[in-house]
Amino acid sequence: MTRDSKTTPVIALTEAQRQLAMERFAVLQPHLEADVPLARAARQTGVPVRTAERWLARYRQRGLAGLARPIRRDAAVRRLPADLVALIEGLGLKKPRASDAAIHRRVSDIATAQCWRLPSYSTIYAILTALDPAMMTLAHEGAAAFRDRYELIHRHRAAAPNAIWLADHTLLDLLILDEAGKAVRPWLTTVVDDHSRAVAGTMVFLGAPSTLQTSLALRQAIWCKADPS
Repeated sequence: MTRDSKTTPVIALTEAQRQLAMERFAVLQPHLEADVPLARAARQTGVPVRTAERWLARYRQRGLAGLARPIRRDAAVRRLPADLVALIEGLGLKKPRASDAAIHRRVSDIATAQCWRLPSYSTIYAILTALDPAMMTLAHEGAAAFRDRYELIHRHRAAAPNAIWLADHTLLDLLILDEAGKAVRPWLTTVVDDHSRAVAGTMVFLGAPSTLQTSLALRQAIWCKADPS
């Protein structure tokens, strides 16, 4: 370690900042490690002497972190009106998907009409790129593509008729009289073919669903029908 070396950590620097810091350090390295006059080291690399002096002062004060270009605190803050940002996002989600250039032209026309600040192409591209991929899939490819790509649970779908049957219980929105003459809502159990979505069997009953009612609906689904059609 040389007399001017620093131990200031550079973990917080981005890759671009770290690369820039190392490039600037390479200019100062002959002066720091081999006692080459700073003016000569600067001339050999084509860097103005005043710039090299400024880099050297920052390096001695903060180490490699001082040689990195600082990030502006408001670098990620958009100065566009919220309505304009919402417009850009809405056009990005609109189906069919328009190109970024087409969206830029459309947004520029609206911004001019509204007396808003005209957004650059790079700004619009950044807003569109930041959109949630799941939201983009749902907007442009539909619910089925969204489920297949983003649902945590993948439900197996039947590839042929009668490969999978599904049973479901539904409380019907109607009233009938039970044996005691009391008005009650009946239950409907259906057995549905997963591939064709055809109803293979049904069962209507009173009382809570049970394995017995499901078995009776399944028997009716398997059994020969009075009307084959």
